[in-house]
Order: sequence, then C-alpha cells, then structure tokens
Amino acid sequence: MSNDERDAGTSGVVLSFLLGALSGAALAILFAPRSGRETREILGEKLRETAERGRDLGERAVEKGKEVAEDASGFVERGRDVLEKRRDRLAAAVEAGRQAFRDEKEKM
Repeated sequence: MSNDERDAGTSGVVLSFLLGALSGAALAILFAPRSGRETREILGEKLRETAERGRDLGERAVEKGKEVAEDASGFVERGRDVLEKRRDRLAAAVEAGRQAFRDEKEKM
C-alpha cells in the first residue's frame, strides 16, 4: 500500500467521522424533547452568552495589547537613552583624541 493510498484512506475516515458527528448533532436538535420555542430560547441564550464572552475576551486582548505596547515603548526609550549616552561618550573620546593629536603636533 503506497503513502497516497494510506493518506486517501485516512482522510476518508476523518471525513466520515465529521459527517457523522454533524448528522448526529442535527438529529439531536431535531428530536430534542423540547419544543421549538424552548430550543430557540436556549440557542438564543447560548448565543448571547457566547457574544458576551467574546466581548470580554476582546476587551482583555485590547488591554493586554496596550500593556505590551507600553512595555515596548519603555524598552525602546531606555535603549535610546543608553545609545545617546554611548554616543556622547564616544564623541567625547574622539574629541579628546583630536585634542591630544593637536597638542602633540604643536610640540613638534
């Protein structure tokens, strides 16, 4: 049996399983011991709960994003300060070297 045949067999099994699950769910809703009105009310309630959970998760994600952005901004600012200090020290060292060169040149 080749790999292609095995892959086709595996995907067929998975597809059959998914179709069976969907069919079972549909039949369970159709033959539920509740009236259509009760089923619609329950589905509506679950939909509202899910929407509320989605809003809560969205709000938490936005807050977390803001925190991460603030942390990143602080990190960038600290990095900028460190680079400016190093640049200033390097500029001072270069200027000191130039001055030392000028002093030695004048001695000659």
